[in-house]
Amino acid sequence: MNWLFHLGRYWMFIKEMLSRPEKLSIYWKQLLRELDNFGYGSLGIVALTSVFMGAVITIQTVYNLVNPLVPMSAVGIVARDSIILEFSPTMMSLVLAGKIGSSIASEIGTMRVTEQIDAIEIMGINSASYLSLPKVVAAILIFPFVVIISMFLGIFGGWIAGTLAGVISSADYINGIQDSFVPFNIVFALIKTVTFAFLITSVAAYHGYHTEGGALEVGQSSTNAVVYSSILILVFDYILTQLILT
Repeated sequence: MNWLFHLGRYWMFIKEMLSRPEKLSIYWKQLLRELDNFGYGSLGIVALTSVFMGAVITIQTVYNLVNPLVPMSAVGIVARDSIILEFSPTMMSLVLAGKIGSSIASEIGTMRVTEQIDAIEIMGINSASYLSLPKVVAAILIFPFVVIISMFLGIFGGWIAGTLAGVISSADYINGIQDSFVPFNIVFALIKTVTFAFLITSVAAYHGYHTEGGALEVGQSSTNAVVYSSILILVFDYILTQLILT
């Protein structure tokens, strides 16, 4: 029943974070710093992962496309829809959960064990809101742009890999990514991205905020933040797909 305890305390943490927010002027510098950290600071790993992800999807699709009746342009269709619907929003969120989630949990956890949060509360500031809300808002604002960049780089990486390996022509691939395109797929991917952004930052902030002990417990909180946010991403990926696409 330990999960019920954490679930209840998590919702109490969210309520406290949203109930008494401080003035916008207090949050502004923090918000800008988090936007830079979550966006520009994550572009390197997002770009690298996306390009190779698109390349692998394209090459594997070609080698599994053994039916001569299926046109080669189908490779572009499969690569495009796989990247837009699943790999960019979900896989990138899992990558960012490891990078950003652990950073948030360790940062807030360190402040907890060094009693910096107690000092903030003594000054009459809502510590849960002050420390967590700028991170949540920044992630919700910047993650969609990161995922859109990931989509573009994933499709571009598939085109580069397919043409350089000689397994598909450039014309076939481009025709495939243009064929039967459904714009709502991008909307659906961004809905998932915003949901995952909230889960990653709020779960990580929760674990960091309720850290007890010392340096070892900070590390455990960081690990728990990554594990639980990754599990929730997969669970909500299924839930949103079931609710929206079926």
